[in-house]
Amino acid sequence: MEPEELLPLVARGDHRAFEELYERVSGPVYGLVRRVLRDPAQSEEVTQEVLLELWRCAARFDPARGGAFAWILTLAHRRAVDRVRAARAAGEREQRAARRAVTPAFDEVAEEVEAGLEREWVRRCLDRLTALQRQSVTLAYYDGYTYREVAGHLSLPLGTVKTRMRDGLLRLRHCLDGGTA
Repeated sequence: MEPEELLPLVARGDHRAFEELYERVSGPVYGLVRRVLRDPAQSEEVTQEVLLELWRCAARFDPARGGAFAWILTLAHRRAVDRVRAARAAGEREQRAARRAVTPAFDEVAEEVEAGLEREWVRRCLDRLTALQRQSVTLAYYDGYTYREVAGHLSLPLGTVKTRMRDGLLRLRHCLDGGTA
């Protein structure tokens, strides 16, 4: 029997008609689904879903709208495409979740407050240095001068500036680490 003859019998619950329909269409349905999905396990699963849908919905077949075989393959194609779309959507959801987990929300106000507190902390520690240490560190690290340029700017020997810088940076590190200068 042809699928057009089998579908009305399947719609009435005829198990033998469904077995015959299954034998006739399961191979072509699997082949079509496999071409869309490319994964054998998922293709088998979708093929079973399509055949189960045939058992449940055989009464929906309308011979006036086309052949039974074309209708069955259309069901299979739609189900396979739905599976691809669902897998793609799930992948995109996972990627969005991963990006949210990796990239914490940026809070501009909190960042500004934190930066302001850090600047204030550095200022307090700089105020605890001697005048020569503070001038040397400020010229080198805030104004971008080399040690030699700092020495020329302050009219001091290079060795003196290097010693004051080293001592000032040690005191600054100690202060910033939570100690006192």
